[in-house]
Amino acid sequence: MRFLAALLFLLAGCASTAEGDPRDPFEGWNRGVYKFNEKFDDVLARPVAETYQDFVPRELRDRVRNFFGNLADPFIGVNNLLQGKLSEGVEDWARFFFNTTIGLLGIHDVATELGFEKHNEDFGQTFGRWGAGPGPYLILPILGSSNVRDGLGTALDIYADPMGEVRPIDARNSLIVLRGTQVRADLLDASRILQEAALDKYVFQRDAYLQRRRSLVYDGRAPRERFE
Repeated sequence: MRFLAALLFLLAGCASTAEGDPRDPFEGWNRGVYKFNEKFDDVLARPVAETYQDFVPRELRDRVRNFFGNLADPFIGVNNLLQGKLSEGVEDWARFFFNTTIGLLGIHDVATELGFEKHNEDFGQTFGRWGAGPGPYLILPILGSSNVRDGLGTALDIYADPMGEVRPIDARNSLIVLRGTQVRADLLDASRILQEAALDKYVFQRDAYLQRRRSLVYDGRAPRERFE
């Protein structure tokens, strides 16, 4: 979290004066971080994810995804409550209860079969619902696309992450790597499409991220944007 705070502070004093997308005043910096992330992905993240997908059976990968998704549900519920969505928050906690008990610590997603929908909420979306604007677009090292608001939300998400309490440290780190590998494996098809379809991958990813986050903040009912 300290690293993210320092990064945001640095970026605040490094706005580019070049003409460009007004949502992306730090484009020069962002493109540099984007290239670093691409190199990291090419050398480590994607090969590990491809090996994981090739050698770990789909059923086991599903169980891993369910387990980590279950750990996230209580905090998704907190964010739903902070956004004033009481019924959704109760559903999230019900999901956690049923999946942790009947679903054997979340490896089986019985809650979905019982009719409890999986939601997608985080502190960045909560800040947005409270009226905080997104601020400039940012590319975070390793983590990828973000903005000032979502970067601060990500810092809170990391602080509240139950993985931080796992001991011993080696077990915690192994779980974090496993979760990251699962997430990257789930994105392999999307990254292949990006490689093939986009003339400027940076711009394509930026625009897709900003549009998706705006939609998530407003639950798919975003008002029309006003451009100066």
